[in-house]
Amino acid sequence: MTKIIGLTGGIGSGKTTIATYLKSLGIPVFIADDEAKKLMQSVAVLAEIKAVFGEVIFEKGILNRQKLAAIVFSNSDKLTQLNRIIHPAVKQQFKIWLDQYQSAPFVVYEAAILFESGSYQNCDYIITITAPLEDRIARVMQRDNSSKEQVLNRINAQWTDEQRVAKSDFVIENSDLQNAKSAIDKILKILKIQQNEG
Repeated sequence: MTKIIGLTGGIGSGKTTIATYLKSLGIPVFIADDEAKKLMQSVAVLAEIKAVFGEVIFEKGILNRQKLAAIVFSNSDKLTQLNRIIHPAVKQQFKIWLDQYQSAPFVVYEAAILFESGSYQNCDYIITITAPLEDRIARVMQRDNSSKEQVLNRINAQWTDEQRVAKSDFVIENSDLQNAKSAIDKILKILKIQQNEG
């Protein structure tokens, strides 16, 4: 039976880098945020977004993701509304994706809002990636060309590290990538032993 490893962490924690490393080890990885971006181009999802948020976030019929982000990350009710549209669609995609990997001992479900979306309930194990706040802010500002204020809005819209850590099986501090990779190797060894014993 395939075991699902939930991989999460706040924005800028480096969880996508860790997900890439897991993929390089031959473990199938589902990146929920990437799937959400794809789904936000589908006709059905766009129609729902337009119904909730109006024409104001569309330019020449194309969704302006920056405008949408500015709205949802400064208003928790609007973020909840958007998540209600996106999460069921992502969940459905994951089910379809998982069918292809029934013979894999492990798959990874990577999501920034693993807990907030309720997806953690489908995971057998959960790994949370943490990193110092200043590192996270710097990474996201550089990656997304965002202001510090925009990054903090997004951080504040997510669970805190303390909340995530309390519900996780493993925690990796990602201020040094080599150490984080070694921590992943150790966790995989533990999980393989557990699976063999099970």
